[in-house]
Amino acid sequence: MLNAAPKSAGVPHVIVVGNEKGGSGKSTIAMHVAVALMKAGQRLATIDLDDRQRTLSHYIENRRAWGRRSGRSLELPTHFVVDRGTSNKSDANEAVEVGNFERAMAAIEHRHDFVLIDTPPHDSYLMRLAHSIADTLLTPLNKSFIDIDVLAKLDPIGFAATGVSHYAEMVREMRRLRRTLDGAVSDWVVVLNRLSRLDSVISPVSSESLQELALALGFRLATGFHERKVYRDLFPQGLSVMDDLGDVFPGADPDPSHSIARCEIERLLDALKLPIDERGRRRAAARREWFSTQDDALAADDILADLP
Repeated sequence: MLNAAPKSAGVPHVIVVGNEKGGSGKSTIAMHVAVALMKAGQRLATIDLDDRQRTLSHYIENRRAWGRRSGRSLELPTHFVVDRGTSNKSDANEAVEVGNFERAMAAIEHRHDFVLIDTPPHDSYLMRLAHSIADTLLTPLNKSFIDIDVLAKLDPIGFAATGVSHYAEMVREMRRLRRTLDGAVSDWVVVLNRLSRLDSVISPVSSESLQELALALGFRLATGFHERKVYRDLFPQGLSVMDDLGDVFPGADPDPSHSIARCEIERLLDALKLPIDERGRRRAAARREWFSTQDDALAADDILADLP
């Protein structure tokens, strides 16, 4: 099992969410891991490298707008969008992109505990740059031949790997580069995501096949989110099931799927083994306690306690 790369004091832990295939729930995982980290009191910055879709950016904009309209205090990360170069020359574009990326990272360094980077679903210079600095790389994956093809070709009979995919080869190259530069090894976690109740019954790809693939390619497996309506429904408000939804939607009947989804997020965060510091947890607990008292009337004993 790979461990998260050690970081010097003040340098944030870099989480990269990457996959060359769309539809794996990449941005959904990025959103909810981001909120979970902030709920744990961690100082978080986020970087959106997908300047076309900007799904993570739209989510954060929605969260900011909802908090403003509702008068609720919602945790927000320091957020950056890194635009791609637009010239006809690839060298010039790369120089612009690297400059934009380095400025964002410089603004984050020594002020945050974590930086979470959401990447576009295609190979690019920026995507490779992000993968090369990842301490934790999350690759969401649906459990099907079509999606596992992003990692390796599987034999349709025995499900053994018969070749490494373009994306897996790119990850291997970037991890090798990272190790050459500073001796660190990024923790590559493939997250089985968008699961259904029937996955264990009808999926032709067994857990043993995935474990063998994990050993061959050097990643570890974790369970992500099941296909739940609640993850989609909360996007327009920029909310997460990690938020206190009873406080956000007063009077609404509690939805059991919210608590189940919350458990999925907490389980994933535990599986990632991120270096979450206890000072941050204490800050988060103090913040929750302070906000829980804001709507309570002051008791007379509190007001008169110091009077003679």
